[in-house]
Amino acid sequence: QLQASGGGLVQAGGSLRLSCAASGRTFSSSSTGWFRQAPGKEREFVAAVRRGVTYYADSVKGRFTISRDNAKNTVSLQMNSLKPEDTAVYYCAIGDRTILTTMRDPRAYEYWGQGTQVTVSS
Repeated sequence: QLQASGGGLVQAGGSLRLSCAASGRTFSSSSTGWFRQAPGKEREFVAAVRRGVTYYADSVKGRFTISRDNAKNTVSLQMNSLKPEDTAVYYCAIGDRTILTTMRDPRAYEYWGQGTQVTVSS
């Protein structure tokens, strides 16, 4: 089970930190990712960490940072310099069988958190 938290309302230029805690399993050998879905749009890749390497969507590179604590089974997403277009429901996910070419595809992730709303006002 994945439990995401940390969403909220923030002004443009502000920061938020999302956290996701996994219970009942470890994910040290899996890929952990963050995705987001805005109203009327498909779920899109935001960031992931796999084997200690981080990956980011171009739209968030330089502003967002993903980190993982394997000992605590948590993955976080620090979001800085937020923009109104970052507004979406953010989901954390775990993929046990992702490979480099599927890292950004939500269909490659088997386990999902419930989502947390991030709203950035202009």
